[in-house]
Order: sequence, then C-alpha cells, then structure tokens
Amino acid sequence: MKVVVQRSKKAEVTVEGALSGAIDFGLVLLVGITHEDTEADVRWMAEKVAGLRIFEDEQGKMNHSVTDVGGQILSVSQFTLYGDCRKGRRPNFMAAARPETAEPLYNLFNETLRKAGLRVETGVFGAMMDVSLLNWGPVTLIVDSKE
Repeated sequence: MKVVVQRSKKAEVTVEGALSGAIDFGLVLLVGITHEDTEADVRWMAEKVAGLRIFEDEQGKMNHSVTDVGGQILSVSQFTLYGDCRKGRRPNFMAAARPETAEPLYNLFNETLRKAGLRVETGVFGAMMDVSLLNWGPVTLIVDSKE
C-alpha cells in the first residue's frame, strides 16, 4: 500500500462538477493499493498516517500529528501510484489491485482512520475526480507499507 501524504490548508474533490468531499485543514491522502496488500497493511498505514508528526509545534518544529492538531483527512483512491514507467512511454498498471480487491481495502482504511477519531472525507472510488488543494509548506511524503 502506498499513500502520498500532503499537508494541506484546504482541499476538495469533485466528481462531474459535484463536490464529493472537502476539508478545512489537515491531510490529503492519495491512496494506492496493490495485489499483496492485506487488512494488516491497511491498519498499519492508517495508524502511521494518523500519527505522522508533520505539523509544527510552538517552536516551529514538526512535532504534532493530524490527530494532535484536530485536522481532517481528504482520502482519494489512486491506482496510478502503482504505475510502472520503466519501459516505454505508457505506464503499466499491472501492480495495482483490481477494483474488487482494492475498494474494500480502501474503505477499511478510511473507516480505520474514522475509528481513530479523525473526520475523513473521500472522493468516489474508481471515478474521474478533480482534486484541488493548498499544499501547506509544502509538505509531501510517500509512505509505503512494504518499505
């Protein structure tokens, strides 16, 4: 499982012009799931993301998590995180899990974050989405459950 974590002052996702999810401040998560991912990977990732200390404390040091600062989550499924661009010019997406495998794991990821006390907004799984965000910092990290 790969998640691109972006600290954001505000963000939203729309599908066909209709608002699907929006946050005031917190984290935008682009979530990719591969064939080998399990519920254990999902739970590990949710705990990791909820606890990442990437918000500043009073001294300006990254010392607080999204949970600590009362931030929100905008979670967007993104199979293209498993695009392989090593050969040719068109990415190969064979490493991305099929929708029937990925969607339940993506939903479990979001529910696990909610159970941790976070407000989680989402896009629409499998839809063409427009995501806009104000990346704060900028701070962008890639977290991989296999590394």
